[in-house]
Amino acid sequence: MAGLYEKQAEIYAQARPKYPRGWFTKLASLTAHHKRAWDAGTGSGQAAVNVAEHYEEVIATDVSEAQIKHATPHPKVQYVHTPLSISEQDLVSMLGGEGSVDLVTVATAVHWFDLPSFYSIVNRVLRKPGGVVAVWSYSYDISPLEDVMKRFYVSSLPYMDDRARYAFEGYRTLPFPFESVGLGTEGNPTSVDMDLEISFDGFVELLRTGSAVNTAKERGVDLLSEEVVKEIRTAWGGSDIRKVTFKAFMLAGTPRLEG
Repeated sequence: MAGLYEKQAEIYAQARPKYPRGWFTKLASLTAHHKRAWDAGTGSGQAAVNVAEHYEEVIATDVSEAQIKHATPHPKVQYVHTPLSISEQDLVSMLGGEGSVDLVTVATAVHWFDLPSFYSIVNRVLRKPGGVVAVWSYSYDISPLEDVMKRFYVSSLPYMDDRARYAFEGYRTLPFPFESVGLGTEGNPTSVDMDLEISFDGFVELLRTGSAVNTAKERGVDLLSEEVVKEIRTAWGGSDIRKVTFKAFMLAGTPRLEG
């Protein structure tokens, strides 16, 4: 997964949308304490800097060193490159040890993870009781561009990693073995709209950061050919900057009590 985003880390940092601040206020209201948070798969830190508004410190990790280098600086965020070779125990220790984390967030990334390993770590590091894990993502379901984006999605299917399908299925098939805190349950994520004011060129750049687009490019196929961009432009309308709404989805929970 890291390789898909390594080459385009700078573009990713510039093009990927910011998440609504209200999401983080809501998540912070669900945790009993606000000392430490872990933003896993932080990428360019879009989520980490928002989490930092509510917690004393945020440890933001990613397997991609290039992504970390382009992450947004924040005085309360510590960015850490965590290579795939890091052991579970070393990662737990780096995060502060057992029961030391109040909130774990994963923004548009958990579908790439080794889920059993990740969930094992989450269960170890989250405070019990009172700790919360939240994961979310979005897909090509974008209003008011639904029709053209559906065609774009179909064209991307041959180049899509199976793990990415969790996201394009709205996390409805994503394993999520945690007790509900009122923001979705396994098999039934909460729908959360993500409004974005963006230029047409910025929107196309955002699409270019997709994993399927880059996999296709490596195979000599341009999913965003001039013809496709013209089709999107027609659906976009006359204005350069407009509001689009990503149909995002979220799952949040707390560790299940043993016994």
